[in-house]
Amino acid sequence: MKIRRNSKGFTLVEIMIVVAIIGLLAAIAVPNFVQARNTSRANACVNNLRIIDAAKEQDALENNIATGAASPNHLNYIKGGALPTCPGGGNYTVGNVGADPTCSLGGTHAL
Repeated sequence: MKIRRNSKGFTLVEIMIVVAIIGLLAAIAVPNFVQARNTSRANACVNNLRIIDAAKEQDALENNIATGAASPNHLNYIKGGALPTCPGGGNYTVGNVGADPTCSLGGTHAL
């Protein structure tokens, strides 16, 4: 009597090797994704600071506001009429004309 061997499908060892390879690739990729996300947030924050600074300077030019004085109408020059929010969770400080706006996170979140 001849025994038939069913050769369809994968063995447990083959499946375990594939899972181990996928796990290894994930372990390598996840830290890079986290770093890319943090870099992207910092770049978005810097861009928001540039927008705030441009709005403040535009208000100063159009309304003859001196350097060092507050810019009360800078929100009129920002789309939506409100300060953008920091993607990293920080808070923006606008400051006076001639001074760079700041983010409470500091570090790479600065002009």
